[in-house]
Amino acid sequence: MHIISRFYEDYELGSKRETLGRTITETDFVVHAGHTGDYFPHHMDAEWCATQPFKQRIAHGTLTFAVGIGMTATEINPEAFSKGYDRLRFVKPVYIGDTIRVIVTISEKIEETKRPELGHINEHVEIFNQRDELVLVCDHILLAKKKSFEK
Repeated sequence: MHIISRFYEDYELGSKRETLGRTITETDFVVHAGHTGDYFPHHMDAEWCATQPFKQRIAHGTLTFAVGIGMTATEINPEAFSKGYDRLRFVKPVYIGDTIRVIVTISEKIEETKRPELGHINEHVEIFNQRDELVLVCDHILLAKKKSFEK
C-alpha cells in the first residue's frame, strides 16, 4: 500500500484496474458469521445445504462484498474519500474454495454544483470467480478534490 495524490481531473473515464485472486475459505465464512451474527444455514450448515438447490454452503453476500472491496484498497489517496456504494447486486453465489478477483472501471465523472471544489467519481466494481463468472457488481462513489481549488 502506498500514498498517491489523485485529483478529480486525474481520473480517466474507462480506465481499469484489476486485482489478483483470493480464495474464499471456510474460515472466512466462520469469521464473517461471527462478525455479523448471520449464522443462517445457507452459510453454516453443510448437511442442510446438501438438500438445497446449491448443494453446498453459500458465502454471505456481504462477505464477498467486503473481501472484494478490501482487495481493491491498494493505495491511500488524500485527495478523495468514499461516499458509499450504489446498485449492489449479488449476481451468483460464491462457495468455499472459489477464487475471486475484482475489476474496477472509472465509469462516470460528475461535476459537483453545491461544492464546486469537489467532483464525483463513480467506480464500477465487478467481482468474478475463477470461471470468469460475474458474482457481484456495485458502484463505488468517490468525492475527489479538484486541482483548480488547491492552494
